[in-house]
Amino acid sequence: MAIYCIGDIQGCDGALHRLLDTIGFSPSRDTVYLLGDLVNRGPASANVLRRCMRHDGALRALLGNHDLHLLAAAHGARKPSRRDTLDAVLDAPDHALLLDWLRQQPLVRTHEVAGETLLMVHAGFLPQWTAANAVALSGEVQAVLQGAGLYDFLHQMYGNTPDRWNDNLRGTDRLRAIVNAMTRLRFCSAEGVMDFESTESAAQAPAGLLPWFDAPGRRTADTLVAFGHWSTLGLLNQPRVLGLDTGCVWGGCLSAVRFGSTLSERELIQVHCEQAQAPGAN
Repeated sequence: MAIYCIGDIQGCDGALHRLLDTIGFSPSRDTVYLLGDLVNRGPASANVLRRCMRHDGALRALLGNHDLHLLAAAHGARKPSRRDTLDAVLDAPDHALLLDWLRQQPLVRTHEVAGETLLMVHAGFLPQWTAANAVALSGEVQAVLQGAGLYDFLHQMYGNTPDRWNDNLRGTDRLRAIVNAMTRLRFCSAEGVMDFESTESAAQAPAGLLPWFDAPGRRTADTLVAFGHWSTLGLLNQPRVLGLDTGCVWGGCLSAVRFGSTLSERELIQVHCEQAQAPGAN
């Protein structure tokens, strides 16, 4: 049995199919974690979701900002933008099944390998959160997405405030802060104040900001965190930080990492992708 992580697919089902073929994916043997942004911008979002549903349990997804955007659009909480390619899902005859499957997915997943924890998220974590905190906070959002409060939450989900964590946050403010960190975060201040404007590479951090994974005192620093979301960052393969958004939808690569008997044993597998859109704001 092999364990894999795959970066942002963004509706590029052809690339996902080729990558799964390249790694010799067997749903009866392997476990593949998809690090969010399954849909949007690429040409075949509905097929990506159908593939995930068909191999549910072997393909284990978590939610990214574009996946939440799809749910919001489906419930009238957000209008699709000119760059969106969500109609393939919204107009599909099986759209209700696809959307119901999507709302069941978490923001965070974990996997144990040889006594070590692999912690997975689409974007990032705030420095105050431990791995256990992150899992619990993801569970709070997942409960709302799966429950009767889905519609109301999606209509209140968008916004850049609060821009920092406080354990006393409650209600929509608390849920929004969790979602923003886990699905949108790239840069923050040393104190964990989130920035949502900058999309540059880590080497071009704006004044006063740093990549979330470099925040001093980050309480997940001793755990391997795998994430996507940051195409201008590209591949980042460090002992405790693994970034796998390599710009598939922009004409880059779709990337997978296969883990060995320990989390430090890693093999990178990539397939080149046809450009679906020109690079721009994510």
